[in-house]
Amino acid sequence: MVVGAIFFARREWLAPVAAAGVFALVFIAWSYLRAPGRFALRALCGVLKLLGVAALLACLLEPMWIREKAKPGANVFAIVADNSRSLTLNEPGAKMSRGAEIREALSGGRSAWRKALAENFVVRGYLADSRLRPTDTFAGMNFDGRTSALCEALRQVAARHHGQPLAGIVLLTDGNASDLADAAAIEGLPPVFPVVFGTDNVGRDLAITNTAVTLTSFDDAPVSVQADVAASGFADEEIVGRLFPIGAEPLPADAKPAAEEKIKVPRDAKKVVFRFQLRPEKTGVVFYRLVVGAKSGTAPEMTMANNESIVIVDRGKGPYRVLYVSGRPNWEYKFLRRALDGEEQTRLVALIRIAKREPKFEFRGRAGESSNPLFRGFGNQSKEEIERYDQPVMLRLGTEDANELAGGFPKTAEELFRYRAIIVDDVEAEFFTAAQMSLLQKFVSERGAGFLMLGGAESFADGNFARTAIGEMLPVYLDTKTTADAGEARLSLTREGWLQPWARLRTNEADERKRLADLPAFGVLNRVGAAKPGATVIATVNDGKGEHPALVTQRFGRGRTAALLIGDLWHGGLGDEARQKDLGRAWRQMVRWLVADVPGAVEVRAEPQPDAQTVRIEVRARDAKFEPIENARVTLKIQRAGGKGPDAELTIPAEPSPKDAGLYIASYTPRESGGYRVEATALNENGASAGTAETGWSTNFDTEEFRLLAPNRALMEQLARKTGGEVISPERLEKFAKDMPQRKAPITETSTEPLWHTSGMFLFALACFLGEWGSRRRTGLA
Repeated sequence: MVVGAIFFARREWLAPVAAAGVFALVFIAWSYLRAPGRFALRALCGVLKLLGVAALLACLLEPMWIREKAKPGANVFAIVADNSRSLTLNEPGAKMSRGAEIREALSGGRSAWRKALAENFVVRGYLADSRLRPTDTFAGMNFDGRTSALCEALRQVAARHHGQPLAGIVLLTDGNASDLADAAAIEGLPPVFPVVFGTDNVGRDLAITNTAVTLTSFDDAPVSVQADVAASGFADEEIVGRLFPIGAEPLPADAKPAAEEKIKVPRDAKKVVFRFQLRPEKTGVVFYRLVVGAKSGTAPEMTMANNESIVIVDRGKGPYRVLYVSGRPNWEYKFLRRALDGEEQTRLVALIRIAKREPKFEFRGRAGESSNPLFRGFGNQSKEEIERYDQPVMLRLGTEDANELAGGFPKTAEELFRYRAIIVDDVEAEFFTAAQMSLLQKFVSERGAGFLMLGGAESFADGNFARTAIGEMLPVYLDTKTTADAGEARLSLTREGWLQPWARLRTNEADERKRLADLPAFGVLNRVGAAKPGATVIATVNDGKGEHPALVTQRFGRGRTAALLIGDLWHGGLGDEARQKDLGRAWRQMVRWLVADVPGAVEVRAEPQPDAQTVRIEVRARDAKFEPIENARVTLKIQRAGGKGPDAELTIPAEPSPKDAGLYIASYTPRESGGYRVEATALNENGASAGTAETGWSTNFDTEEFRLLAPNRALMEQLARKTGGEVISPERLEKFAKDMPQRKAPITETSTEPLWHTSGMFLFALACFLGEWGSRRRTGLA
């Protein structure tokens, strides 16, 4: 906008001019009030004569027009041209591509505006795609940039001219930026004037706009992949989406997809959604290539670059160790162990007490002897190896070596924190020391692990867990002390339970309701108080007298806890082979939910940055007590799935964060589209391994670049509004360049122009008098 003001040079004449103006107003009003004719006509004539007199009186004050304009040659103006691949699109009916139009506006027959802008500004040119490059002639525009990092380009332009009078930036683009989704990212920029090229006529095209992967504990389909596809020009046609696994070797041409879905595009739909369910054959990080297209050969699309996308599925890499603690051998352990046999992701370790502390017999021995006389004479045994009367007999199953759980339930964080979850069944609170119960609470709240208490005869209130550290983290109140015969208790899911995939065994509600109805009634139930605030009741049982909670969960600190209050869950697996399979599936899904999202000693996360190029890799390293390791040596092995050549694998170090202990950071810029796997290895200060972890990410340059084919005018308008600029049409570039010196700029100069003796002022007064006289003449008043 033009900045200016009117200044009166002869302000000492203000009083005489005001007096003359008042006299003229009174005289004109008196003369026209007495004149004949219609009031509207008399008022019009009076106003015209008054305006003419006011213009002449104003000339006595010598009005001057004072304005500020950009000082020629003192300010900088940047021209940024988008050089990405999306500008190669040639829209239906268009004579040239968007890129050709930009080239014509910069160096062709429509480039006169650059010369006009250079008359008053120091003009500097740049090409922007995945990086920013300076240019003088824009002759290097070949529109082969793999991404449109426009926000990063604008930031770099502002940074390069920091401390310089940068008046604004002209951005020539189609508006499809890959890094401008966040409005906060454009704050602090100088005024940006986007020039948007292209039309909304995108023609016929399929484009993958978004993909989302959901991992569930559902036994039959633990991975759900959703793909949003924009469909233009495919009304009433059938399109197909396929997922192909990506391995070390390329797939043959006739490879079968891991999942496939067909959708008929509704007539008025602009977007369709594919939903795939699959169970990857491998654990850890797995990549799939998603391909969408028409079912049959039809008219070609505007571009095929946006029909493929790499999808990453990270199922985690176990095995995750789960500790089962029981006060007596029971049926629940049998079915739990059977369910987890052969599981790749979980390993069950059991500590089962087969005899309590009190002795069954009183042996007569020597005075002061505390050992069992039956063991007398069996070699030179130390006191620690001699059986004592008051020690319980424990059975260890599934341990890694002879030392694991040799002293019973873990007493230190190093022993306990090696597990991902703890399942406690049929054991009283006196089994644990106060220190062990406090350690269990830290295991859940600080370690972030899972804890499940089963409904045995000595669990919950009957096990005296009320007012203990374990009772505090249970999701139910233990104000009722009874484990009673539940009679004919029938299991059902609550509304929240239906929303949890791990709590269901069937893929649809009707089949799941039928399965629950066919279950035999349960006979043992731990009756407890109400669920705690924040807890979720997943399932209930009805004993004919009312509803009672059967499965309750809650978050506790960083971890999660659950209470399974049915004491004979194994009873639901009796009757036939199908029920046994269902019971095994229920246990597997519950254990997967219990260990899901539990952090390991070493964690790695890869996070693509807003510039749509760089990937930030963060590694957290912890010791056996899960305390941060500050002097670790962390290396990252990065592999591109299915890649060949020297760039397919790279090893880089990660540097410690100056702000967060135990956090190590590295940055990586992929050169090609594809799936990338990163394996982090951490060594402690003594050189011993602290652990490894892996994750991955996908880079889809073409999919992101061609995600939207129509110009994104709304985004450019937001960019201009946030920075104080405006969107300029290509046809207005020359006018914009000529008007730009009159706009606000960092360095300006003041110019003064007299208005009182200009022809415009005289013609205005003359026009007012002629208009007044002409009006009276036409109506016969003159």
